[in-house]
Amino acid sequence: MGSSSFNERVYAVVRRIPRGMVATYGQVAALAGAPRNARMVGYALHANPEPGVIPCHRVVFRDGSLAPGFAFGGPDEQRVLLEDEGVVFVPPAAKPAGAPGWRVDLDHCQWRE
Repeated sequence: MGSSSFNERVYAVVRRIPRGMVATYGQVAALAGAPRNARMVGYALHANPEPGVIPCHRVVFRDGSLAPGFAFGGPDEQRVLLEDEGVVFVPPAAKPAGAPGWRVDLDHCQWRE
């Protein structure tokens, strides 16, 4: 299983995520046939050959948080793109110092294939 074929499978999965929905890195890895390779999904998306065509902004962490190193403008840009599509965010329950902020409401916005 070469990395380019893995990347192509990741891109095929990500292209299927509907507008207004998100998938987690682990979910994409499983659908690409490589469960437990969520980190590799991140590498594949960072190398996205078609930004704007392959909607990598629709992939989030398993807790709904956004990637701090979102390759195409940072988490603020990722959030703008998602909110423009109607993705709902929820505040953290209790925010201790240094905790991540708002997260995607996965109960309502996670894609279920």
